[in-house]
Amino acid sequence: MIAGQGVAQTARDYPVPPNFWDPRATTEETGVPPETIQFLATDDYPPFSFRDSTGRLTGFNIDLARAICEELNAACSMRIKSFDALIPALMREEGDAIIAGLAPTEANLKTMRFSDTYVGLPARFVALRDEEVQAIPEELDGEKIAVVAGTMHERFLHRFFTLSDIAAYETRDEARAALMEGKAKVYFGDGLSLSFWLNGAASQNCCKFAGGPWLEPGYFDRGLSIAFRADDALRQRAIDDALRRLQAKGTYSELYLRYFPISFY
Repeated sequence: MIAGQGVAQTARDYPVPPNFWDPRATTEETGVPPETIQFLATDDYPPFSFRDSTGRLTGFNIDLARAICEELNAACSMRIKSFDALIPALMREEGDAIIAGLAPTEANLKTMRFSDTYVGLPARFVALRDEEVQAIPEELDGEKIAVVAGTMHERFLHRFFTLSDIAAYETRDEARAALMEGKAKVYFGDGLSLSFWLNGAASQNCCKFAGGPWLEPGYFDRGLSIAFRADDALRQRAIDDALRRLQAKGTYSELYLRYFPISFY
């Protein structure tokens, strides 16, 4: 199993941005960078892409795309589509790259190529704020773990937390309520959505992350990437290079801290 080694984070801790790029890796020769990049995105996926109170398009994906373009000194534009229309628009060459939370799944890899991961999606345990919980199998033997039924998170628990009492609920709200009401020792779910729940009114400041992020291959190792047409190696390599440079310069960390007040790592 692969779990983060960091100390359990509370809602008051300063968020620590992740790093998806190996600083020891050598930069692949990308050739002449593209002069233009037309991104395809949605405007209804906060905090990644949405419109603020003035109608201005903003969000983590939007600002990351702008930073990529500045790093490559490329002229860029953003075309907004519904999520279902993004891939067809890319194939019709209405844009060059999709930055909208697509993952390089087996189906997507048949028709597209992808950048390096720019946001990973780890699983996390959450416990009541006044509880000190070591969220590892041996420490949760015999303890009740709330989880949503039929999810990858439930399958992971059944494989690795075999001596725990795994309580599967039909909905996320029911599973989280079980933790809040003391019916479960911990809740296990998607770290990204949990970071917003912990920072929002619905959690009633009840809880905190317990332990580090879980990134087990085959379960939680897929993240968000930028998608390109299969034959567009030029833009894919250039954007990968830009992402590495933005991480090294601290720009990626600045954007992450701006949009994720409670780190899900």
